[in-house]
Amino acid sequence: MTNQSTIDKLIEMRLSSMADAFRIQMNDSAMKEVPFEDRFGMLVDVEYTNRKNNRLKRLIRQAELEQPDASIAAIDYQSGRKLNKALISRLATCEYISEYRNIFITGATGSGKTYMACAFGMEACKHYYTVKYVRLPDLLLDLQAARDAGTFTNVLKKYTKPVLLIIDEWLLLKLTESEARNLFELIHKRRKKSSTIFCSQFRESEWYQQICSGESTLADAIMDRISYDSYKINIESIDPSKDLSMREVYGLDPAQAE
Repeated sequence: MTNQSTIDKLIEMRLSSMADAFRIQMNDSAMKEVPFEDRFGMLVDVEYTNRKNNRLKRLIRQAELEQPDASIAAIDYQSGRKLNKALISRLATCEYISEYRNIFITGATGSGKTYMACAFGMEACKHYYTVKYVRLPDLLLDLQAARDAGTFTNVLKKYTKPVLLIIDEWLLLKLTESEARNLFELIHKRRKKSSTIFCSQFRESEWYQQICSGESTLADAIMDRISYDSYKINIESIDPSKDLSMREVYGLDPAQAE
């Protein structure tokens, strides 16, 4: 069998990175002194690394993060905000995902909630978990349109399948009965099977009133399914009189970041 025939077969089997590495080895005279096992191991490493990198890029692209450049390492702990660095570092390991636990991130507009949530999302992608970012207003519109079109079950899967779902602008506006019902279906199906990050301008204690003004049993049902086993990150200013929006700190366009 000729070397070109081997390369052609590798390409046909979609092992193009291994084929390229093999071609390079053939043109490198120094490789003749390297044992076969070592050379073969190098080829496998190249193909394996390339596939892992491609998978990571695909996961990040499919996550549709609002801020795909967000990073745990870049979180600013000197900006005058009260942040629990130990908790954030622990959550960055994605242990909460294997435990099927949620994260609540609360704080005023411009406090950096979305950035932090996207940073957690990036870490989840690096652990090869499927991630999905969505604004609650868009999520509610999508679910209601599907309900009206008779495709609710299929559309619901788009939000139940990701191992980590990031819901931004959580309860920014009060939910109607029908919106709460659709949201309950999603929350119920994700419970004990996946993790969700909720980003809200309201404190958790205020969420109840944002769901049908707290007058529906759906408020109890939703809060019961997300509250008891969630990690809480409340972003507050150490000195409100010197408060600085994280948009200013990072130079972000207000229309592109929270």
